[in-house]
Amino acid sequence: MARKQLPFATAQAINATAEKVRLAQRDNMREVLDGPTPFTLNSVAIKRATKANPVALVYVKPVAAAYLLPYEIGGKNKLNSKALLKPIEAKVNQYGNLPRNLVKRLASKPNAFIGKVKTKNGIVDGVWQRTKKTHGKQGGLKLMVKFTDAHDVTQRLDYRGVGRRVVAAAFRVELDRAVAKALATAR
Repeated sequence: MARKQLPFATAQAINATAEKVRLAQRDNMREVLDGPTPFTLNSVAIKRATKANPVALVYVKPVAAAYLLPYEIGGKNKLNSKALLKPIEAKVNQYGNLPRNLVKRLASKPNAFIGKVKTKNGIVDGVWQRTKKTHGKQGGLKLMVKFTDAHDVTQRLDYRGVGRRVVAAAFRVELDRAVAKALATAR
């Protein structure tokens, strides 16, 4: 009976371990990344094991993998080969990101423009807003969003290392639990 139940119990143990790996990867992202969005956290997914194919796969969905890859292997952090947007005076959401299409909305205002401006600190490229003279303050330009070049990423997710540590710690316990449950409920 145990031999008959073993493939089922093995698949159950692999799936339970894969779920623990997924949760550990999400926790690791919270530690390494600065305020990851739910989209990024939910990008860790599982292809579950079955009796016929006792292999589970914990992976990052392709859309998120494109921007998370530098955090795993190192390199330049850039999004779609474009300049990174650094909010200066623009409002950000709860995760510190600019709202969708904000640059287009800002640039479409009559008192704003996109371009390079020579400042005391050099030439700055971004979205600028013309300000009016108010309460004795002189009017001028206010930088809303700065365009910056891609930068080297120093943080590391250690995706494989986290997965190995969780599997080493959890699989045996999950297999024992699944075998005991399978034997108890066997017909």
